[in-house]
Amino acid sequence: MKKMLALVMAACMALSLAACGGNTSTPTGSTPAGDSTPASGSTTGASGVTVQIGPNPETIDPALNSAIDGANMLITFFEPLLIVDENNTVQPGQAESYDVSEDGLTWTFHLRDGLKWSDGTDMTAEDFVYTFQRVADVNTAAPYAATAVGMIKGFDDAQGNPDAEGKPTTEPDATKLAVSAPDAKTFVVELSYPCTYFDKLAAFATLSPVQKATVDANGDSWATAPESYVCNGPYMIDEWTVGEKIVAKKNPNYKGGWDTSKIVSDTITFLLIEDSTASYTAYQSGQAQLVKDVPTEEIPSLTKVEDGGDFYVDPIMGTYYLSMQTQKEPFNDANVRKALSLAIDRDFVANTLMQGTYSPAYTLTGPGITDADGKSAYMDKSNTEYLPADYETSKKMAQEALAAAGYPNGEGFPAITYSTNDAGYHKVVAEYLQQCYQEVLGITLNVEVVEWGSFTPLRRAGDYEMSRNGWVFDYNDPSSMLELFMTGNGNNDGKYSNATYDQLMKDTQIADVEKRFENLHKAEDAAMADYAMIPVAYYNDFWLQSPTLKGSWHSPYGYWYLQYAYVEG
Repeated sequence: MKKMLALVMAACMALSLAACGGNTSTPTGSTPAGDSTPASGSTTGASGVTVQIGPNPETIDPALNSAIDGANMLITFFEPLLIVDENNTVQPGQAESYDVSEDGLTWTFHLRDGLKWSDGTDMTAEDFVYTFQRVADVNTAAPYAATAVGMIKGFDDAQGNPDAEGKPTTEPDATKLAVSAPDAKTFVVELSYPCTYFDKLAAFATLSPVQKATVDANGDSWATAPESYVCNGPYMIDEWTVGEKIVAKKNPNYKGGWDTSKIVSDTITFLLIEDSTASYTAYQSGQAQLVKDVPTEEIPSLTKVEDGGDFYVDPIMGTYYLSMQTQKEPFNDANVRKALSLAIDRDFVANTLMQGTYSPAYTLTGPGITDADGKSAYMDKSNTEYLPADYETSKKMAQEALAAAGYPNGEGFPAITYSTNDAGYHKVVAEYLQQCYQEVLGITLNVEVVEWGSFTPLRRAGDYEMSRNGWVFDYNDPSSMLELFMTGNGNNDGKYSNATYDQLMKDTQIADVEKRFENLHKAEDAAMADYAMIPVAYYNDFWLQSPTLKGSWHSPYGYWYLQYAYVEG
């Protein structure tokens, strides 16, 4: 099986090399913001910058977005209370400063003078009150509600004090969320328990302010057209052709944390291309200066930046994993989930199928995330016994688990459907799973390819059996990943529910950092022991970037910061 798949990949690579040859472009690095002042004679102007960082987004409503492609746009169109700079450090945004009470429970943000929306109207602290309460409102159905504002006092009341099954026991009331505006320039947040990373949440795209008047006037459609898309970031939408492009122009009313003297490009065009071949063509023709979706068959012909080329591979904090709808048979059986996980040869997937652009994952939380001391690697203390690196051992355990579930050699096991979108390595991985499960477990897996615009809603609704999934951390804390598997979490696509796990995660809501991380490790251990998901590989981002593109940078959270980007001509 592996030899056959490897030969298919090799054939694709050979065709790629024959057709395209090596790329001889001059190398370029990610330019720090501080060094991004355009060089003399550079070309900025109306032509601006053109990039491809994903297909048509499901949504660019800050409260509703949960995808990295949408977030990449949101950090350009909006500015939260705080921002993250090129060194991945939290800096003042719409708030020029903030204070934290001695007990860590009250955060007071002091807004800048003269803040305005892109339509020229005044922006005040009340807009943040509305925004935070809108995220907490059950009628908004924000996927990140618990993650972004769940630690704020009154969140349970805002959600209707849900019972163990997630059903409200009181009337939900978003106004109970403890956020207030004593005056136009002061925004106060009261927490239920100390949250040491709340500054990072204050810089999180979900909590970007939205204008109540435009949401009230347009409903959910406010975030679907340039004329109603009122924002507060350095750029605003000027033109939007669905499925083709979004053209952003400089926001003349912007005031905030970004240095306006370095915001020099008149426009930033986001090409909404789903097909990686079309994306590659846009780059090769010079239409785009940066493209995220590179055809996997072209990778062997590309020259990495460190070797003098324009192909970037950069680690990010995230994990490529598979979800199973745990409320459906046969995935409600932990032994079935165990068998499906252990049957996979992660080293082969990451280093052969994914051509070494990703790394094999034997835990859920991977590289880049730090432990309690803020320095050592969290994953170094993670329990790896549930996914042994020795594949022969893993395979044998998978077969034993399936037999324990009542399906020896796959006998009587129903055919299952695996849903994926057709981008990157997703289809190749799906084909591997088909062969792997048939040969190792004797079961049939059918592949369903779903268009990106329908794919994330399908997963979120649980309208699938087994699916490709993945998560990039929103901040450097294990909870950013682990909260996904709590009962009722808006991003819990597998509908996983485990009372022990939920309690362990609740036990992390304490001020004692050492004890908190001890509980985080226990929670991850519980989820891995129950095979709540199937970690496959740790993410890297890879992309093509022209040496003419200056001023941009890529963060370990998978974002491209384009505020200072310009094309040098």
